[in-house]
Amino acid sequence: MHAVVFAYHDVGVHCLRALLAAGIKVDLVVTHQDDPNENVWFGSVSKLCSEQHIPYVTPKSTELPDLIPQLQALAPDYIFSFYYRHMIPAQILACAKIAALNMHGSLLPKYRGRAPVNWAILHGESKTGATLHVMEAKPDAGDIVGQVEVSIGPDETATDVFAKVSQAAVSVINTVLPELVLGRVPRQINDLSQGSYFGGRKPSDGQIHWRQTAQQIHNLIRAVAPPYPGAFTDWQGQTMIAARSSLEGPFPAELNLEACGIQVVDNRVFGICGDRQALEILEWFPAKTH
Repeated sequence: MHAVVFAYHDVGVHCLRALLAAGIKVDLVVTHQDDPNENVWFGSVSKLCSEQHIPYVTPKSTELPDLIPQLQALAPDYIFSFYYRHMIPAQILACAKIAALNMHGSLLPKYRGRAPVNWAILHGESKTGATLHVMEAKPDAGDIVGQVEVSIGPDETATDVFAKVSQAAVSVINTVLPELVLGRVPRQINDLSQGSYFGGRKPSDGQIHWRQTAQQIHNLIRAVAPPYPGAFTDWQGQTMIAARSSLEGPFPAELNLEACGIQVVDNRVFGICGDRQALEILEWFPAKTH
């Protein structure tokens, strides 16, 4: 079996290794230029390709159509997408003789679209996972090929959960590879009515609105905790990043639960929320100014 792989991030590294271990011949990898600011917390697909002597390219999104003649000539059995960041044109998907398959970081059909781990935490989910599905022109809409669930702990951050989802992705690919190697693609319906589509998130979406409930604000802090841009609030004329919080009491009796916002008691920082509940900010620091 031959494959062309679009890959990035830890998921790209782990899943590409799994394909190679299963004996699939990877004829080309399409990845992104490594960002030195991001590499501190995930692996490099291009480095793996260099180590394994796999040809790779790093085109811009506008350059993807230029790959069509090359992919038509390669005529791979499969095209895989493992956390590749650009939409892959339908003409490229059509180059796969058997199927084009994408790994998505949620339990499809839930949390289709961008930033699925962050959105799941933001909405207070207790579980998410990784799903391998057939790629269609519409994002995250094709049949489900394999799926593995992971738990989301009440205080886990997006980075914590993403690490679990990365391992779940490897479990998914290893589970279905024996069938794929035989040219068989297991399929089950991806019922889009049972989930929603979410767009990308901007750093400005991390602003804390103290009128929200304590649980909602705790979820926001977890969902965008560094190395993501972070949840932020103003305090004494300075923008502060709230990196870690706790809903566990007991809380000081001196707190005024009628006044939303930051209160400092005995050198401990608390946020009073719209439901008149407190959360403790365990770690915060000034935002970088540009």
